[in-house]
This record gives sequence, C-alpha cells and structure tokens, in this order.
Amino acid sequence: MKRRSFVRLGAAVPAAAWLPAARAQSLPGWNKAAFDAKALTDALKALGGSGPSVESAEVVLDAPEIAENGAAVRMSLRSGLPQTTQIALYIAKNPHPLIAVFDLPAGTEAAATLNVKMAQTTPVYALARVGDRWFHASRNVQVTIGGCGV
Repeated sequence: MKRRSFVRLGAAVPAAAWLPAARAQSLPGWNKAAFDAKALTDALKALGGSGPSVESAEVVLDAPEIAENGAAVRMSLRSGLPQTTQIALYIAKNPHPLIAVFDLPAGTEAAATLNVKMAQTTPVYALARVGDRWFHASRNVQVTIGGCGV
C-alpha cells in the first residue's frame, strides 16, 4: 500500500468511528428515558433496576476532590462485584446527569476510564449492576472553573 493511500485510510477510520450524539440517540438500544432522567432513582428505574442503589465497597470511583477545570475531569470506575453486567457514571447536577452506561459481556473486567465535563460542584456516582440491583460509590467533586454549559 502506498503511503498516501495509507494516510487517507487512517484519516477515514477515526471519522467513521466517531458517532454524533444525535445519531447515537437514534440507534436501537438507546435508552432515551434513562439519559433524559434528572433524578438518579429515575435513571436506575429506566435502566431496569428494582429500587434505589446500595452503597458498596466493591464499587470504586476514582475522581478528584477538586477539578481545576470542569471542561475535562478524568474519572475511573470499576466493580469488584461478581457477575456485574453494567457499569455507569452519573453526575448529579449536569444538564444530562447519566453520562455513560457500559454493557459488559461475561468475563469482561468491569472498569472504565473517561474524561467528562462538569457544570458545577456536585456528587458523582459510579454504579454497578448485578442482576436487577444497582450498587454505587460516590464522591463530591468540587469544580473551580466551569466546563459544561459555561
């Protein structure tokens, strides 16, 4: 393969892999009710949960106490609970609080790391689903410079 063809192919693949939010919302499996929910209990109910989440030491949220820039806050979540089928990130005071939900095939490590925008100081929840129950770890993250909506 010629260098020029290789470079052209390399530029096309990331562009095809990027999926605008409007298009993602039209895909089968998009849970509009969960991502539009403003309360944690409503989001969990829309995701098929049976009741409120329970705090667990087996769910770990790595997030800064103080985010110096709300435009890019790095967070990691993981679950040590056996048979975790989903993990999710919920940021209470964001315009769309449910940030991400990851479906986990059997045998997959229940962990994710992502950068998020935060509008203001707020509680953040790492969530793990086992069966129809949700478990969580939480932390209050203080935002010093606005990101989301600023």
